[in-house]
Amino acid sequence: MRLLSPTPWILVIFLAISTVFAYQNRPETGQQDQARQDKYVLWTDPGDVQALHFRYGSGGPENQPQAPFRFIEEDLSGTSPKITVEDGRGETWNVKWGSEARPSTFCSRLVWACGYFVQPEYFVKRGRIDGVRDLKRADSHVSDNGSFENARFQLRGDAPEYLSGFHWTWTNNPFVGTPEMQGMKILLLLVSNWDTKKSNLGIFVDDRTGAPRYLYANVDWGASLGKWGNLLTWSRGDCEGFADQTPDFLKRNSDGSLDWGFNGKHREDIISDITVSDIRWLLQFLGKITDDQIRTGLAASGNPPRDVECYARSIRQRIRQLQRVAGEVPSDGSATIDDQTQSDDQRHDR
Repeated sequence: MRLLSPTPWILVIFLAISTVFAYQNRPETGQQDQARQDKYVLWTDPGDVQALHFRYGSGGPENQPQAPFRFIEEDLSGTSPKITVEDGRGETWNVKWGSEARPSTFCSRLVWACGYFVQPEYFVKRGRIDGVRDLKRADSHVSDNGSFENARFQLRGDAPEYLSGFHWTWTNNPFVGTPEMQGMKILLLLVSNWDTKKSNLGIFVDDRTGAPRYLYANVDWGASLGKWGNLLTWSRGDCEGFADQTPDFLKRNSDGSLDWGFNGKHREDIISDITVSDIRWLLQFLGKITDDQIRTGLAASGNPPRDVECYARSIRQRIRQLQRVAGEVPSDGSATIDDQTQSDDQRHDR
């Protein structure tokens, strides 16, 4: 990535200071509020959700990684094996293997369809990387001739540009208490993303229009679609574990309070203050995602057919739990994966 020029760096410093000291509460109303929303962005209207293509996600078919791939360096950040490559169009990609590759690719589609910023991601079943050398963590995933299988490619571009070293927290950001922030938390709970640490909460600067905008995002959804766990145990890319915990995803207590099963890191920061109204806000978008879109996204993320059906069923069941708590049912009255499963169970019982 290119270095920021002095002027953007001044803006970045101002951003960091203002974020720490000025945004503890809900945004103000009026013209100041509108100016702030234009400058600091967490969510944008996704439009017609059912028209979005889950096969390609936010990058679309035109931005898929193109061979040949050339090795740049190994990325030793985090815990997953990763390397950085350049593709045939000169684009830079972060390539990840392991148990986070499939969940990351699918979650990028789900989150994007609900209006949140994500970097384009694609799952590449196999390929070859030229010039690979001196690998450490990624050594077992790339052969001597550079061939590989089952990798997640995440675009690393300059527009918008990731601001390395600048992060936000769940309790300190410009959007605290807004439906948009609560909606992101609900999505995190929906996919059982337990890796909620500060370093995964990033900021991008987009100055393509001449007026810099700062895009807030969760930049790593890989620790998802498994058991939400506790301080010592969890899993990712584990459909059996994900399905086992689905019945406990969300319940409404007799006093009207919400009981979230999630027991991952920073649990209280995530579940605190989520209301039924917040769930209803998110369901305007999440509730419109179809079973076909979910299946398409799961398949495009490299999941085998058995896991596609396993995940699709559990995700739909979790969405239905949100709808029941919110007092809603699918507006089109169509049978979902969850409905079909219940019907099958009833026939079996008879």
